Parts: sequence; C-alpha cells; structure tokens
Amino acid sequence: MVSTAWAWVLVALPLLAFLLLVGLRRWLPNEGGWLAVALTGLAAALFWPLLAAFLREGPQIYQLDWFALGPYQFTIPYLVDPLAITLLGVVLTCSALIQLYSLGYMAEEERRGWFFAVMALFTAAMLGLVLSASLLTLYICWELVGLCSYLLIGFWHERPRAAEAAKKAFITTRVGDVGLLIGILLLFRASGSFAIPDVVAAARAGTIESPLLLVATVLLLLGAIGKSGQFPLHVWLPDAMEGPTPVSALIHAATMVTAGVYLLARLSPLYELAPPALALAGGVGLVSAAGAALLALVETDSKRVLAYSTISQLGLMFLALSVGAFPAAIFHLTTHAAFKALLFLAVGAIIHATGRQSLDELSGLRQALPLTTMALLAGVAALAGIPPTSGYLSKDEILHGLLDRQLLLFLGGLLISVLTAFYSFRLWCRALLGPPRAQAHEAPAVMLVPLGIFSLLALGLGVLVLLPLGVAPNFLAFLAGEGLPAERLLALGSYVAPHHAAGPPSGGVLLASALAALGGAAVAGAVYRRGEAAPAQWRQRLSGIAWLLERGFLVDAGYSWLVRRVVLVLATLIDWFDRRWVNDTGVNGTARLPARLGERLRYLQTGNFSTYGLAMVAGLVVLAALTLVPR
Repeated sequence: MVSTAWAWVLVALPLLAFLLLVGLRRWLPNEGGWLAVALTGLAAALFWPLLAAFLREGPQIYQLDWFALGPYQFTIPYLVDPLAITLLGVVLTCSALIQLYSLGYMAEEERRGWFFAVMALFTAAMLGLVLSASLLTLYICWELVGLCSYLLIGFWHERPRAAEAAKKAFITTRVGDVGLLIGILLLFRASGSFAIPDVVAAARAGTIESPLLLVATVLLLLGAIGKSGQFPLHVWLPDAMEGPTPVSALIHAATMVTAGVYLLARLSPLYELAPPALALAGGVGLVSAAGAALLALVETDSKRVLAYSTISQLGLMFLALSVGAFPAAIFHLTTHAAFKALLFLAVGAIIHATGRQSLDELSGLRQALPLTTMALLAGVAALAGIPPTSGYLSKDEILHGLLDRQLLLFLGGLLISVLTAFYSFRLWCRALLGPPRAQAHEAPAVMLVPLGIFSLLALGLGVLVLLPLGVAPNFLAFLAGEGLPAERLLALGSYVAPHHAAGPPSGGVLLASALAALGGAAVAGAVYRRGEAAPAQWRQRLSGIAWLLERGFLVDAGYSWLVRRVVLVLATLIDWFDRRWVNDTGVNGTARLPARLGERLRYLQTGNFSTYGLAMVAGLVVLAALTLVPR
C-alpha cells in the first residue's frame, strides 16, 4: 500500500529523466523528449495514490537518509501536509501536460533533448522545494529553480534578446535571493536549526526576539518578491517571454513564480508574529496587482500581456495572504495554474500556426483555429472571473477575505477585477476577431490534447469548493487543516486556525465579482469588436497616461539610469582603488619591496677585504659609543 513516506519518489522520477537525458540524449530517438514526458507523467499518476494515502494517514514529516560521514548522518527532511500535497498536484499536472505539449511545439528544434532535460530538472527542483521541511534544502531547491529558469529563458541564446532576458532574470532574482539567504541565516542563528518546525516553535516560544524576527521575515519577503515578480523586482518577468512558449507556461505562469506565494504560505506562522512584514507583503501585492493590470491594457505582445497578468494575479495572492485569507490564496494559486497555463499554451498554438505573436499582426483567426479559439476563450473567461469558471470562484474567495478585513481593499480588488476582464477580452478580440491578417492551421493533436485538458480544468476546477475532500467538507477547509489534528499541524509548523473562515462567500460578494468581470468584458467587446479606431481615439486623448504605461511607469528606465549613473560609476571607482592601491601597492608592492632592497644592498657586496674591515671597525666604534654614552 502506498504511503506518504514515498513522496520522495515524485522528486526522483523527473530527476532521473534529467540524468538520463544529459548522458544519453544523443543516442535516443528524437533526443529522448518522450522519456522526460513518460517519467514526469508517471510521477503525476503516482500523485493520486499519494493523495489517498495522505487522506488516510494525515500530515507527516520524514527523514530521507542521504549519506554518512563517520559519526555524522546527513538526512533530508521532507514534509507532507495539505499545502505540500496541493502544490505537488499543481506542479506535476502542469509539468506533465506542458511537456507533452512541448513534443509538438519543440519538434523541429535541434537541441530539444537539452530542453526536455532542463524542464525535467526544473520539475524535480520545484517538487523538492514544495516538500522541503528545512530552510536549507528549500534554499538549495530555490536556487536550482532559478538556474533552470535562466537556462530555459536563454534556450535560444543565439538571439540577443533571449540572452539579455535570461541574464536580466538571473540578476534581478538574485537580489531577492540574497535577502532570502540572509533571512534564513538569521533564523538559524536565533533558533539553532534550519528545520521549519523548529524555527516556528522557537518563534512561538519567544526564543527569536521580535525585532530580529521582523528583519528576518522582511528579508524572506524580499526573496518571495523577486521569485514571484512583484514590484519593484517585477521587471524580469515580461522580458522572460523571450523563451519558448512552453517555458512561459510552466515556469513563468504555473509553477516557478508561485514559489514566492508558497514561501509566504509555508512560513505564515512566522508572519503572524510579525504583522508589519505581513502588511508590507499586502502593500507590495496591491501595488503589483493594480500596476501590472494597467500595463496589460496597452501591451501589444500577446505573451507579455499574459506576463503582466501573472504579476497582477500573484499580487492578489500576496494581498490575500496579508489579510489571513490563506485558503483563498492557495485556492487561487491552484486555479491560476490551470487557466494561465491554458492561456500560454493557446497563445503558443497561435504562434506555432502563424509565426507571429504581436496583437498588431494578428486578427481573424477564429475560422482557421476553431479549437484554439475555444481553448483561449475558456482561459480568458477564467482569468477574467466570468461565472461559473474556476477563476470566478477562487477570486471571490479572495474578495471575501479582503471585505472581512477592510472595505477599501475589497473595492481595490473589484477594480482590479474590472481591469483584468478588460485586458483579457482585449487579447481575445484582437487575436481572433476582425479580418484575417495571416494564414494559419490548427496545432497537431499532441498540442491540442493538453489544451483540452487545461480547458476543462480552467472551467471546472472551482467545483472543489463544493465537493468534500477526505475529512474536510471542501478544498478550502482542507487547506485550512479542518478535519486534521491541529496539534499535529502545529508541531509541523503548518498553518492552522485561519483568520478567514473556509466557508463560501456571501451572495453580495458573488454578485459584485460577477458584475465586475462581466462589465469589464462587455466594455472590451464593445471597444474592440469595431477595430482599432475607438482605442486609437482614447489613446490620443490620454496620450500622457498611455506614454507612461507603454514605458512601464519608467521603472525599467529608472533601473537603467541607476546602473549607468551610479552602479557603473561606483564600480569604476572601486576597480581603480582595487588595482591602484590594493593590488599594485598592497599586494604587488609588498612582493616587489624585498627585490628592490636586494638590488640596493647588493652594491655593498664589493668583494674587497679592506672595505669589509672598515665596515667592521666602524660598527665596533658605533657600538662602543652607544655603550659609553650615559643613559
């Protein structure tokens, strides 16, 4: 019988795929992409008996023996609780379907074996991050995920824009990762352990002083901001769309960028003890959600529209976590993974069919791509929150949590919902309605099957709030730990007793959310079904605002100025000081000093005995004088 102790097998299978492809891909048919799909698919299939075992056994923590060095045993602790189980299902489902889709999308690529190898490694790293019960192993997997992201964004490294985007993503996320590392070390120094349960227990017992805990949680938040593309470290995510579309779907929509949300959820017991850090997370989320939604209104690259949408939706999750609506945030993370992966794959099918991704070059594809059109519509409806899609139900839970905390936050969430519906249907109308501008053909079956499955998930995944799950009445209650032993969850450092109840939202919230989504969609349809004349008029009337939005609120320009005028100038000064004083004077100077002294002193070695005798007599005279002079 399967036990939750076997969770490590889910990590081992895609890791095995990576190792096999690295060593054998040149000798495998089609460079072995099918091998990565098969092993990741097997891991996804094994998730279901693991879920059944969890519902039977409850939350557990395990130790996986790694190696022994004399008397020292090195083990890898891993934790299986509602949060870990949920993220395992999300990562494995998305990874398996997106890699299946990639068999068709990447079929003509010369280095497709390396592509599938890194995709498998990314999947393994993300699964390891989700299961980590230690801050140390979590950080290792965190950095491994970032490395895979760099390699996949820059897969087409011969393209200058792809190479630059990969470097930008790597450097920008490193800023947050440095904060994460320092925060982890501070917690280790205060608690004496990397184990998450021990750190949480020390914080609850008061062993970690409040000022130190606040600093550590803010630094951890910095890591989450960088990985999840939140303001002000969001600038890497839109540029990361230079990578292949399956990369955008898997890493920058469904899994990697949700790592920041997962980190805050996993360590939420610490943030409950540091309210200012939690409030800061909410502020960052609100600014990111609203700002990215505004930027998506004017973006013309179809994939970058979805990238800004990802930033906005993750901002909503940060905002939900900040008000204690933990189940709502993770529920929206789950539904977002489905409909955002669907949107990226549908846009990828359009790019595969036409070779174009700019909205200015796309229109009238509804007739040529009927299946892709319906899939894209399903994703757009879920993203906009059109009832009764999964996005509608999960977003309602967030709005309910915001209303419980503050009316202004609820109104802000409604405004973001209107903007989301508008830019979502703007994308659909501009790409698929109007006169045809390009020849197109439907994608092959290996790409359409994942689109169909993701469409069903985007439309129907919200049913989880209605169906019982094990001992819990629904998925939200399951995430909140209802029906599971609270003492056990507390001992593992899991989140329990949420501020926001796991019940369904009120009718007023449901109605307000539906009206916001339908209103935004109706306005977009009315504006864009007649072509570009009306949007052009509005752009002309609001030219100043449009100019600012098209330049991303000048954040990128500000970073460029900061790098050129401050960072490079300081680097030049430091380089000069290092070379002139540290290297030439301090290091090389001390090395040259004995040689120079030797060159001068060698002239005293004349070889003349009378010169040596004179020097000895002079020395004796000096010594005698020093001896006879009264002190």
